[in-house]
This record gives sequence, structure tokens and C-alpha cells, in this order.
Amino acid sequence: MIPVTRFSRAWIAVATVCVAALLSFGLTPPAVAAPSWPVISNGSSGPDVASAQFLLRSHGHDIAADGQFGPATEGATRSFQQSRGYGVDGIIGAETWPGLIVTVRQGDSGDAVAAAQTALNKHGYGLAVDGQFGPATASAATAFQSAKGLAVDGIIGPQTWQNLLGQGGGGGGSYSLPIPRGTLSRGYYNAPHHTYPALDLPVGTGTPVYAVHSGVATRVSNDRCGLGYSLAGDDGATYFYCHLSAYGVGSGARVNAGAHLGSSGNTGNSTGPHLHLEVIAGGAQRCPQPAMLAIYDGVSPPSPGSLPTSGCVG
Repeated sequence: MIPVTRFSRAWIAVATVCVAALLSFGLTPPAVAAPSWPVISNGSSGPDVASAQFLLRSHGHDIAADGQFGPATEGATRSFQQSRGYGVDGIIGAETWPGLIVTVRQGDSGDAVAAAQTALNKHGYGLAVDGQFGPATASAATAFQSAKGLAVDGIIGPQTWQNLLGQGGGGGGSYSLPIPRGTLSRGYYNAPHHTYPALDLPVGTGTPVYAVHSGVATRVSNDRCGLGYSLAGDDGATYFYCHLSAYGVGSGARVNAGAHLGSSGNTGNSTGPHLHLEVIAGGAQRCPQPAMLAIYDGVSPPSPGSLPTSGCVG
């Protein structure tokens, strides 16, 4: 008969080997580190602000969800913080966000769903912000969770919220892909342009086109660009969009990152339907590729003035 002590040691050894084998085969996924909550306050703008405003509305605060953090949003934030016993400073950061978010799932409706749709659109999912959690929103939620290594259940709970809001920067620093995320794979955002720093994204006519950053959009119409926009970004860069089939906002309109500017097409000097994107910063044409890849990966892009002026031409 094997002594108990030897028997126990033998099974411990076997268990240790089994655990090591499971880890070596990757059967235990590594923990996903959640990004920091964004910090937004009076003067901030963008989709994180709009999401916060919709969430404040879901808690009974009657404010506009316009993506601009002004006195009304600050007042609602202070009131919410006081009701929860938080520090009352009018700033939405790591203490306030966890109490502000609301778990939503398919079948739900209301302002909290609109907040989630706005946050998903920051990552390029192109949803209608209608406050109805239907199949399209569920599909976007599961796609986002899969891309970020989260539990894929289609439910937007605390971990998904933190990744949605924390990825890609907050407030006035928010950026968006120029087209819906699922339209093209990552490699297309690294493709060289033909003759000068720019990016051509081969998408069909009618694909939604989004503002990369907040700023003022001015309509463009000429033989070279066709229908397009010049977007004077709040980050100091100018973003040019060309070959659209239709405009979505008026000339001189102030837009947030992820705003629907128009629809892609084949107007102007174009050899086929696609979106042409240029970035001008510091008086020079810059390669959009590094910035677009960072946005696709959900991390803050390099500043426009630091983007290279060469190396992105085929």
C-alpha cells in the first residue's frame, strides 16, 4: 500500500504537470488589462462626452446629448456625484464612470442604449443611435468584444464599457476610423498610396464616411477631388476626404469624431469607388497610415505633426 504522503505528493506532481500542459497549449487565456477610464470635464467634446450625456439622461438628468461638455453637463455631473456620495467636482473620471454606466443587452431601449451605440460608433461600427438594442447593436457588441479579447456575450457590462470608453482616448482627444470598422480589414489601413502621402480605401459607393476627429467640416467640389470635405481638426491637422457620392453635413458644420460626413463614391479624378484620405499638418502632407492603424487597434494615435512625410508611397 502506498503511504498517504507519497500518494499525495504523486497526485500533486501529476496536477502540476497537467496545469503546465494546459498553459503551454494556451487553454487558459491571459487576463485582458482594461484601459483607464477617460477623464472628461467642462470644455471636452466628442463621443465619450455624448455617451456620458446619454448616461446622465438615463439617470434622470434632462440635458442634451450633443457631445459638448458645457455648464449643463457639468451641473448634471455634480448632481449625480452628490446623489452617489462621490467627490463633487463636475469631472467624469475613474470614480464617476463605474456608477454612471448601465448594463444593456439585446431587447433593451432608452438613453443607456444610445450611449452604448455612440461608444461603439467611436470604434467605427456605424450604428444608428436610436436607443434600440437590436440585432445590429448586438452584432457590433460581440464583434468589439471578440476584437478586444473579452467574453463574447453581446452584453455591454462594466468590462465592455470600460474598453469601449477607455480605448482610443477620451474627450477632445477621441478619434474614429473614417469608415465602418467591419468594412475593411486592418491591412488596408497600411496600404501605400500611389504617388504622395495619402490613403485610398477601396469601398463601394454609399459606404458611410466618418469624421476622424472633431472639428469644422467644409464642403469641397472640384475636378480632382470630386465631392468631398476639408475637415479642420481640433488636433491642428486638416483632413481631406475625396470622391464622395453624397454630402452628409453642411459646409461650416462643427462635427465630433465619428460624425457621419457623407457617403463614399467615385466622383472627381477617380478610377473606381473608394475613399481618398489626406492628412495635412505642419504645412506638409503626412502619411495617414500610422494614425489609422493606431485607431484600428484602439490606441491613441500619434500626433498629426509627428506623422511621417514619406515612406507610404508604393
